[in-house]
Amino acid sequence: MATDAHLLMDLALELGDHRIRPVYQVSDEEKRLPAGRGGVRDIGTICGRDNLRQAIMMRLLTPLGELAGLGHPSYGSRLQDLVGRVNTGTTRNLVRLYIMESLQQEARVEKVTRISTKPVDRQPHLIAVELEVRPIASTDILQIGPFTLSLQ
Repeated sequence: MATDAHLLMDLALELGDHRIRPVYQVSDEEKRLPAGRGGVRDIGTICGRDNLRQAIMMRLLTPLGELAGLGHPSYGSRLQDLVGRVNTGTTRNLVRLYIMESLQQEARVEKVTRISTKPVDRQPHLIAVELEVRPIASTDILQIGPFTLSLQ
């Protein structure tokens, strides 16, 4: 979308494995060559609101300080600090707090309008999370999730 150009473009990522820790890989896409000469594989890109959604998920999944050596000490979140805790109201409030802290560092987010955290039925180690943010220079709300956080 041309109206979301301010939300930038990046490589598209896709979940490769999630058994122990989410591992993402660069997506690829087939592109057709001119004059019908078949196709080639190329690195996929993502832009606008989809890029912001992906960037927020990557920020939340990255431990705070993990990229300090690359000059980004405030990138990431403290969500991994909750591993091993019991899924209580206090823990779910910490999830909301850590998400708010992390998204304050994202320049493309004007405001976090909603964070919902709920226990997952019959899976006491999982927290279901949904977010809504308002991107800069936009009146539309961007929904992220639902996704789950594991306390194991």
